[in-house]
Amino acid sequence: MEFILQLIITPFILMLSAKLMGKVHVRDIKSAFWASFGIIIAGFLIGWLLTFFLNMVTLGFFWLIGLGMITRTIAYAIVIELVDRTNKNFKTDGFMPSLWLSIILAVSWGVIDILF
Repeated sequence: MEFILQLIITPFILMLSAKLMGKVHVRDIKSAFWASFGIIIAGFLIGWLLTFFLNMVTLGFFWLIGLGMITRTIAYAIVIELVDRTNKNFKTDGFMPSLWLSIILAVSWGVIDILF
């Protein structure tokens, strides 16, 4: 259920973010759907590995003090950059817009988790 809701809501979040942020570019809703599908699938497949690697690099500091969401957010920003490289209709101009988009997606997915 959560996966389906993420697939439905995330393209609209990407389109809204593209309108509000000048450094995120999405061509149309179809491109937003495929970009969101790529972000969700890549996040599922390699997000945990990136999070683990970032926890190892920081010696688990953020995880130990209860701020593991920081490494998870950075991991998703890297995933967004990977999707940016593979999808020609979805672009972010640099890492910072990807990081902000990652934060926006984390908050919206958190709201989905709370509501459903």
